[in-house]
Amino acid sequence: MTRTSRLRVDWRASVGLVGTVVKYLSVTLAIPLVVALFYGRDIVTFAIAIVLVAGIGFALERVDPDPDLSAREGFLMVALTWLAVGVVGAIPYLIAGVGGTESTLADPTNALFESMSGFTTTGATVVGEISFERHSHAILLWRQLTQWLGGMGIVVLAVAILPELSVGGAQLMDAEAPGPGIQKLTPRIAETARVLWLAYLGLTVLEMALLYGLHLAGLAPNMDLYNAVAHGLTTMPTGGFSPEARSIEAFSSAVQWVIIPFMVAAGTNFALVWRVLDGEPHRLTRDAEFRSYLGVIGVLTAVVAGLLFAGTGIETVQQGIPPIAGELEDSVRHALFNVVSIVTTTGYANMDFNTWSDPAQYLLLFAMFIGGSAGSTGGSIKVIRWLVILRSLRSELFSTVHPEAVSPVRLGGRVIDDRAIRGIYAFTLLYLVFFVVATLVVATDAWRVGYEVTAFEAMSAVAATLGNVGPGFGSVGPMNSYLDFPATSKLFMTFLMWIGRLEILPVLVLLTPAYWRS
Repeated sequence: MTRTSRLRVDWRASVGLVGTVVKYLSVTLAIPLVVALFYGRDIVTFAIAIVLVAGIGFALERVDPDPDLSAREGFLMVALTWLAVGVVGAIPYLIAGVGGTESTLADPTNALFESMSGFTTTGATVVGEISFERHSHAILLWRQLTQWLGGMGIVVLAVAILPELSVGGAQLMDAEAPGPGIQKLTPRIAETARVLWLAYLGLTVLEMALLYGLHLAGLAPNMDLYNAVAHGLTTMPTGGFSPEARSIEAFSSAVQWVIIPFMVAAGTNFALVWRVLDGEPHRLTRDAEFRSYLGVIGVLTAVVAGLLFAGTGIETVQQGIPPIAGELEDSVRHALFNVVSIVTTTGYANMDFNTWSDPAQYLLLFAMFIGGSAGSTGGSIKVIRWLVILRSLRSELFSTVHPEAVSPVRLGGRVIDDRAIRGIYAFTLLYLVFFVVATLVVATDAWRVGYEVTAFEAMSAVAATLGNVGPGFGSVGPMNSYLDFPATSKLFMTFLMWIGRLEILPVLVLLTPAYWRS
């Protein structure tokens, strides 16, 4: 039976291409190796890691040296790729731990959790405040680099640079891209992938330059070149892995103001970003999703800032500013920064929002379910889905009052067909069901081992990992970590990060008998 006439999914083709991706992933380990050589730490770690990851890639590639990928094998390839990079990405952490460094990442469960959190751009960490000091610059840079590679998508990058993925690339990108679909910007899908990565790279470099420029200007004393690079690598993928234990709180207010617009850009549809960079800025004001995205950020920021200004008593440390003006600036900055960070699922924090009032924390928990735009690097449910749901509800209410009228759901002047609306409702319901069930699993597992966790903490931990947000509340707050959770819970949340990044459905498709039978 030939490949084209077979009835069953050929898993070998998927595994072979996963091997190709892993093989080329070993090349990226050369970047932290250079940093290791510069600082004189963990040189052997990354030298060995390059050999091991390349060897694993070559071995998997030999499963099918000449793969022929159909749309259905594409689903399997995408799911396996994200699982594989999470596993091999943990290798440097494990090798560094073997070398005698007292590190939480020396534990295989913790290493896998940290690696998956990096590649899925979740930003949840098991590295505590003391542990940051024990890790080399090279290990910390690998954490940040995993987020940057995963931000626009490992498979999208592979489609952009590997000729063997150019055929079937559209299906692969649709299976991987966050949101209801990816906009084709050029006639060839590989060229579209390169365009998206070019915009992503350009914004990353621009942020690095601005952050380091603040340091040179004396406005950010501790934002040296290393920190500028590290935060550029983790802002644009909406990742949030800062090399500082206190996240962005460790830097000046000028740094915080500079990072905010880049988080907003990272949560914007990169197809729209490219159109703007290509000389069509008017598309921003015409895009319904982008307007809604900014509107949500604006409303949540205004409410949270009001709560902070009225009730939390943030101390003003800026010299020469009247107390009321200083408190107002602090309240607006803290509210805007953390709202943008949570909505876009970046996961940075410029203060410990565990200290905020309950209403402010509840608003941030609500923001975890919004997400960025479709086609952005953000996670969670996405603004466009909520927008379609709200407009379909309005249409349904109108049709109830006027049963004879035809009231189609429109978005950007186009009518959304019923099948797409049903798909959005199905995904959103599935996401919320997963959230509820996963919260029960995490809370039950914590109770099983006697680990004290409140319902709110369990909810926030699940929302943060399933939505690829990062920090939660309480014991998993922005200045804390997931380290103390039982190993079984950390493995389960690693699974949540994986399916959350793939938006659940591509993984569930693999579990249906029909996928494998016909």
